[in-house]
Order: sequence, then C-alpha cells, then structure tokens
Amino acid sequence: MFPNRKVMTLHPRSRNLAHLMLTLAASLFLLSAITPVSAQDQSPPPPSPSQDNGNGKPKQDAPSEAGGPTGDIGPYAIPKKTTEAPPPPPPPTSPPKVEGLPDYSIKVNVPLVNVDVMVTLKTNGQFVPGLKKDNFRLFEDGSQQQITNFNVSKAPITAVLLVEFGDTRYSFMLDALRASYAFANTLSKDDWIAVSYYDMQPHILVDFTQDKRAVYGALNQLRIAGFSETNLFDALYDTLDRLDRVEGKKYIILITTGFDSFSRITLDKITKKIKDTKDVTIFPISVGWIIREMYASRGGTPPRGAGIYKTEMDYLQADNEMRTFAAMTGGRAYFPRFQAEYGEDFQDIGSDIRNQYSLSYHPTNSKLDGTYRKVKVQVVAPDGGQLKVKDQKGKEQKIEVVSRDGYTAKHSVD
Repeated sequence: MFPNRKVMTLHPRSRNLAHLMLTLAASLFLLSAITPVSAQDQSPPPPSPSQDNGNGKPKQDAPSEAGGPTGDIGPYAIPKKTTEAPPPPPPPTSPPKVEGLPDYSIKVNVPLVNVDVMVTLKTNGQFVPGLKKDNFRLFEDGSQQQITNFNVSKAPITAVLLVEFGDTRYSFMLDALRASYAFANTLSKDDWIAVSYYDMQPHILVDFTQDKRAVYGALNQLRIAGFSETNLFDALYDTLDRLDRVEGKKYIILITTGFDSFSRITLDKITKKIKDTKDVTIFPISVGWIIREMYASRGGTPPRGAGIYKTEMDYLQADNEMRTFAAMTGGRAYFPRFQAEYGEDFQDIGSDIRNQYSLSYHPTNSKLDGTYRKVKVQVVAPDGGQLKVKDQKGKEQKIEVVSRDGYTAKHSVD
C-alpha cells in the first residue's frame, strides 16, 4: 500500500567531516554558556592603600626619602641612614637656683706684695752685693712669710725732683739749687726725670724726660721766688697723686728744709697718703744746715723770710718728719752740713736706687680688709745665724737693712 522509500548511504570520509563539524559547534556552545557565569563570579578589585585609609579619606603616600620597605599600610618605621654629622652634645646644665639666693660668682685674688731692700755698710753706705734668697727673712705683722720671687734690680730710675723754692732766705734757696744741680749731674742717659718746685703750690717745670739738658733748663728757671710760703704737705700729696698713675717703681728726690708753713693737707692726711701709695720711695735732702748751725752757735734760729722766726723745735720737728717719710717708703733721709756733701749723698742715692734686692711674697693673711700691715726684713747667714761682712782689710763691718715699714692691704675684691 505504501510506496517504497529509497535509503541513502553516506561515504565514510564525508561521515568523519560531519562529525568534526558537530563537535566544534558543541564546543562553541558550551564556551558561550560558561563565560557569563565566570564574569558574574568575579568580584571588584580592593581599593589601593593610596585611595582609602579606612576612614573614608584618601591616604597620602609617604615620600620615598623615608626609606625602608613598604607594604599595604605604608612604610615601616625604619629610618633611612644618612651621612650627616652627629648633632653636637647638649650644653652643660647649670645647677638649680635656690629661691631667695642671688645669682653671683666669687673670685678670690691673693695679693702679691713687693718689698725693695737696701743692704749697705753702716760705715760708708756701700752696697753689699752677693746676697742670696736664703739670706733674707721676711715678716708681716710678726708672722714669717715665704719669699716667692727674688732678684737684684739694677735698672734706670723714674724719679721726680721736688724742690722747695720759696721766698724764705737766700741761703736756703742757694742750697736747694746746689743740691738740685748735684742730683742732675748723677743722671744716666736712660733715666726718666721730672722736675717740680713748690712754694704756695706745686709747679711742674718739666715732665718726664731723658734729656739732661731739659732738666738743667728747668732748674735754670729757679731764680726769683714768688711767695714765702712753703706748703710741703700739699706739694708732696699732689706729687704722690700724679705718680700713682705711673707704672713701675718710682722715686721722689725731695730737696727741702722740711718746714711746712700753710698747707691745707694735715700731717695725718699726708702720712695716710704715703701709706696708701705703692711703689714710691722718698729720699729727702735737707737744706739750710749751714745757716742753722751758724745761728745755733749763737743761741738762736734762722728766720724764714718776711720776718717769720721759727724755733729750734720747729726745725727738729721738720727733720723728724723727713725721716718718717723716708722710713715709711724704704728710703733714707740725708742732712748734709757742707756743700761738698751733696755730691756724695746723691751718689749714695743713685747707688741705693740702682742696686736693690727685690723680694715678693703672698701674705698668709689674705683678708682684703684695708688694714695697714707692718713689714720687717732681716738679713742673716744661710744657716740662720748672724751674717758677717768683712771689708777689704778683713775687718768685720756692721750692715744696715733699709726697707719700707709696711703697706696697706686692698679693701675690696677687684
């Protein structure tokens, strides 16, 4: 009833090609189905540390100079090594201040006292050379001191020639001039000399000079006196005040009768001034002894001009004051009775000034209380016994030790 159907049969090669095509189509179908599912399963990438730091604010990147490895939370706390020098050490800390106590420091200065000593023979005043440090014993207020410095000074001098030149007696003025010229003749080329005279007040004739002609020229001006007053204390006070500004050792060659007539400065004040002035030695030369001896032989005293008569006690007091001024400063007072003695006396002064033993010590009493300290110097043998000095003939001679009586200590801390 049905019609017969024709059955087709494929060739084996064609059959294999068709099978390959089907397999490729199935693979493409499966791949297209899997890709959307994988895309859905993927999650968005986490934000980078530079975009968020956990509080909603962008995080700043640490600079590369910080050094050290980095991670998700920034660089580790490992500093980068540098080649810079290490910082300086901190300054020393001051001690804690105490409440109510002022902030101040204390500096203590131990003073050094200098003492010039002249050692001469009593017979002729000749300088005794060759002494050593062990030959000297030095005492302050009775307490022995240790001598720290010792030397023999032989150097040019710095001196003021202070001459009394008032309208008193011609013989007094003439003696003063003769003594002044005699001193000028003993000067050396390296000495520094100033010349002053006084009557009612001091007058400077020439300031410090090394020119001997200038010294003679200054003395040549002393011809006519102006006033009869001779205010010794005022003139000496003024000279000491001026010398206090000059460094080093100084000397005053005082040519005077020693009589003070009308000074404003009293004896107590000039004595205190001498004590307070350091490095000054006074050598007084008395004038008028010839006329005084002549009047004394007749039982009287010479007048001082303008009819002013003085007693022998006045002149003796003047002599004692000159000895006191010399002893206080380590000098020596001279009382020549003849004109020929002036040259010898000034030769002795020059020898004393240019040949001295200089001693220095730190006092055991270091208080700066402004008190006056007595100083005494002894010359002994090295073993502490009596020093024996013999002259060229082998005869033992007595010696004389001359030094200042004392000094005034400082009153405050410098």
